[in-house]
Amino acid sequence: MLAVVETSALVLVGASWAALRPTVGTAVLASVLAAAGIVHTEVATGVERARRRVGEKSYTDLSTIWTFAAALLLPAALATATIAVIYTYLWFRVWKPARFPLFRHTFTTSTVLLAAVAAREVVERTGGSEAWSTGLAGLAALACATLVYAAVNSLLIALAVATSNPDAKPADLFGHPDDIAVEVATLCLGAMLALTLTVSWWFVLFAFVPILVLQRAVMFRELADAATTDGKTGLLTAAAWNARAGEAMVRARRERTSLAMLVLDLDHFKKVNDTHGHLAGDRVLAAVADAVRAEVRGDDLVGRFGGEEFVVLLPGLPAGRATAELRAVAERIRQRVTTLVVPVETPDGPLSIRNLSISVGGTMVPAAPSTTVEQAMAIADRALYRAKDAGRNAVRIADHSAPRPGSAPEPDRTQEAAEAPRAEPEAS
Repeated sequence: MLAVVETSALVLVGASWAALRPTVGTAVLASVLAAAGIVHTEVATGVERARRRVGEKSYTDLSTIWTFAAALLLPAALATATIAVIYTYLWFRVWKPARFPLFRHTFTTSTVLLAAVAAREVVERTGGSEAWSTGLAGLAALACATLVYAAVNSLLIALAVATSNPDAKPADLFGHPDDIAVEVATLCLGAMLALTLTVSWWFVLFAFVPILVLQRAVMFRELADAATTDGKTGLLTAAAWNARAGEAMVRARRERTSLAMLVLDLDHFKKVNDTHGHLAGDRVLAAVADAVRAEVRGDDLVGRFGGEEFVVLLPGLPAGRATAELRAVAERIRQRVTTLVVPVETPDGPLSIRNLSISVGGTMVPAAPSTTVEQAMAIADRALYRAKDAGRNAVRIADHSAPRPGSAPEPDRTQEAAEAPRAEPEAS
């Protein structure tokens, strides 16, 4: 797949250069856009350094603003040359220092080149940039070029991801909705930049202010996500989960719907850390987090509390059988964890950690207005400790009456699930 895309890009670029009839004006404009893309990269790296200082390692590439403007305004050959200059600079300034694989950067560059050639073809077939001032027809032509650029770039990347990962989800293929929104915004800025450059090249200077604002807006959005996400598991942090659970409780009372909670604790996790090290422990935590997420619904809240403890809030379970459904979910999670095989690298070579188990306590959240998140968690936590006292690798679901304000929850009655052998890590 990668070879096909890159070869196609080379063929089309070569064909565009063979047909090139350059003018001084287009050559100068290509230089202006390439220089602006380089300056933007430098401005952006300053913003990205701020993200890396707080743990964010990704780089937000908004170079589409320049590459799309080049595709709209320049002959295909000069547009591809401009893109090559910008992406070569990105490689040496950003991606190579970050140890980004060269083949991935080459593929990304190839998809952008193909998208630019396709968009330029649309522009030429719809009357060129002169047609943009003809009212709705010009707007439609520009919109069509934008759609083609976005479609070619996105579909090629999605196809490559699907080829390498047949089980990829739509978010893996096309990105998170927020990422798509950022890409649409950069395309719009690129189109607006192209329109203003048809009046005067000096307008390129005004593009840097909205670009920098957009770059910072993306940074703050991602920092907000990082602040609510546990770095080891990708789950909600304890504080973020508490806040969202409180909102869910208010919503459930207002809508008179059920709400359930699970508290889960990985059995003998300290033994994993002591035997194989904390890096291996982190891999186990991530694998267990994935197992929990795989057995709950997309709108269930899953968080990490402390070292090896997890918590799940399940809104809207089926009326009349909510407790039975909660028990079934807890049992599925317990069983899935027992089947995990976690490959890890150690100083002594690769090994697989298996025979893991998890203890689960659960409760239906009392509907009383006075019930807090902490009170509901206390009930589920008591059920969890009963599961551990019974030998671990078990499920306990509390059947309780609503706690009175200021009083301890009443004793619960629990129902035990089948128990499995105790967890032991083993080398494969």
